[in-house]
Amino acid sequence: MEKRTMKNLVLMLCISLAIATGCVSQPSGSSYSQSEAGRVETVQHGTIVSLRPVRIQGSRSGAGETAGAVAGGLAASGTNSGTTGLVEAVIGMVGGAMLGSLTEEGLTRTDGVEIGIKMDDSREISIVQALDPDEQFRVGDKVRVLYSGGRARVAH
Repeated sequence: MEKRTMKNLVLMLCISLAIATGCVSQPSGSSYSQSEAGRVETVQHGTIVSLRPVRIQGSRSGAGETAGAVAGGLAASGTNSGTTGLVEAVIGMVGGAMLGSLTEEGLTRTDGVEIGIKMDDSREISIVQALDPDEQFRVGDKVRVLYSGGRARVAH
């Protein structure tokens, strides 16, 4: 296989990895991660008193940055040799890392809702979670607040 074709193949693989790593779903009232399935959750009841749309920032795990750096370095390294080629590769790596990091954050960013709840025991709490098209909330709805491992979610 030609050297340039191999670099293009590696570049496409790195970009695919960055995109796949960025496609992480956000927890909502009805979606659970693999590690949450089967856990015992404490349930308390309350009534929604407020709703506010929010934006949940995307993750920056470093996977997008790493894949971008590899892809950028490979893409820039094939044009020249010696010091010029090395400088181009470093610039490609830095640019690729920045682009990969921004891509990961953008792909994992999601719309959410801050839910204000008056609990049946008179406490008032607020929980932020990702929007779920299958679970629409309205002020006045009776809801369950599910607690597990220091985290909480709201469900009907």
